Amino acid sequence: MGELNKTKCVSCSEGLPPLAERESEELLKEIPEWVIVSEDGVSRLVRTFTFENFREAMAFAGSVGELAESEQHHPKLVTEWGKVRVEWWTHAVHGLHMNDFVMAARTDELFQEL
Repeated sequence: MGELNKTKCVSCSEGLPPLAERESEELLKEIPEWVIVSEDGVSRLVRTFTFENFREAMAFAGSVGELAESEQHHPKLVTEWGKVRVEWWTHAVHGLHMNDFVMAARTDELFQEL
């Protein structure tokens, strides 16, 4: 993993443009388990993590929630038996921002620490 997981989120505001496709593709190389998906015209980083049971999935979702609160940048989390789907995007830019790649890398780090 590169340096993304050691980076903090920065404040961003309405009106900033999302990352260019080329920038996103370059950053995606640092988090190869993630994919970029477009939903309602908004690009998002998406990864599904798998677990042995629901309890482990819930614990991981809670850890991602704590990380999100600490950075004030919040994902969409879908938790079900043995799976957690995490989606990062930045509402203020209606797409992907560097913060999303930082948080994806930090989410990967949480998963590796299990």
